[in-house]
Amino acid sequence: MRLTKKDIERANKRRRYSDGRGLFLSVSANGRKTWSFCYRFPDPSRDTVVNGKPKKGYREREISLGSIDFMPIDDARDRAVELRRLVRQGTDPMEERDRDTRHVIRQRRDGSTFQQVAERYIDMKKAEWDAGGKSEQSWRGSLSKHVYPVIGDTPVERIDRADIIDLLMPIWTKVPVTATRLLPRLDLIFEYAASEGLRTGNNPADRDSLRKSLPKASKVHKPKRHKAMTYDEVPEFVAALRKRDGVAPKALEFLILTALRTSEVIGATWEEFDEAGVWTIPAHRMKIKRTGTGEERMAHRVPLSKRALAILDTLPREDGNPHVFISRTKGGSGLSNMAMLDLLKNDMGYAGKATVHGFRSAFRTWAAEATSYPDQLAEFALAHYDDDDTVAAYRRTDLFEKRKPLMADWAAFVESKASA
Repeated sequence: MRLTKKDIERANKRRRYSDGRGLFLSVSANGRKTWSFCYRFPDPSRDTVVNGKPKKGYREREISLGSIDFMPIDDARDRAVELRRLVRQGTDPMEERDRDTRHVIRQRRDGSTFQQVAERYIDMKKAEWDAGGKSEQSWRGSLSKHVYPVIGDTPVERIDRADIIDLLMPIWTKVPVTATRLLPRLDLIFEYAASEGLRTGNNPADRDSLRKSLPKASKVHKPKRHKAMTYDEVPEFVAALRKRDGVAPKALEFLILTALRTSEVIGATWEEFDEAGVWTIPAHRMKIKRTGTGEERMAHRVPLSKRALAILDTLPREDGNPHVFISRTKGGSGLSNMAMLDLLKNDMGYAGKATVHGFRSAFRTWAAEATSYPDQLAEFALAHYDDDDTVAAYRRTDLFEKRKPLMADWAAFVESKASA
């Protein structure tokens, strides 16, 4: 006769209570109640001969199914049905469980959980990434926060498409920028796992396939534009900027004149500048990849205006410090990546009105509306290159000579108020 819920509640003696067909409720000395499944399984070593007739031998076995706190009676009965089916098929459930346990332990020892595979992939690829370590930090940070807690300890071969969808869905609409960055990273890690022979079958994180099962990123996320002053406000701003002393004001004016990013300016070292007035930013410091050239990144050459060169001549130097824009508070270091933003927002009162990155937008709008220079020339000045692999493959020039007059005209425009 099957157990009822009241029977389970009243079961307090240290014994086993049968639910029928091999399922038992076991009560321990301390009152802990667990489910177990008992069965007989053939054991050739126990075969005997009785009265001249062979008689098969069996082993009595008991496998624990877990505490009643975590497994309701209906789940225990369903599990018992599965185990009886295995026995009928000639599979010993206990041996099958032990085999799975040994497999997981071996995989963890051999380093094939998802986290172990991911960390090996990052260690292998980080040499190709930015010297400053931002790509490595971004990968490790996003995986540690959103992926490892969910599938980090799971053997990489056991992760399927449904696992990846379950992982991404909670963040796909809440933090879509992070989610859309995670998807290609997961794709690459599983490709690597397959190449190492750690899994077979389809890639569960194939980005092209998964995007069909997830909401369109463009529908759930609108890119946030950087606050930017209009280009006709820049000359007056620069005039006010020149009245300020210190490294940060000079760095900000230099950034405006060159239309480059904060990281590219504050990371500049003296060896990147030559006597001809050319600033060559090494490939590893550039944010944007050039496609189609067979290389991940290429160095970016910047033609410097007279004013930009004059700024370089006025900068203080520090023995043993290679940085062009040095920190005045931390010896041997470059300017903080917050110094220019702090100057703009707090010292000059542009909080909520403009950002440092916004000056690139001002330059781009000026080039489009106030000049006749080709759009492509302005894009190259911003270090934006062709997305089309075929076009980029045949263009081997950075249009440096043609960018010289563009940057000279921009400098003349920017300092028009300051000169007056």
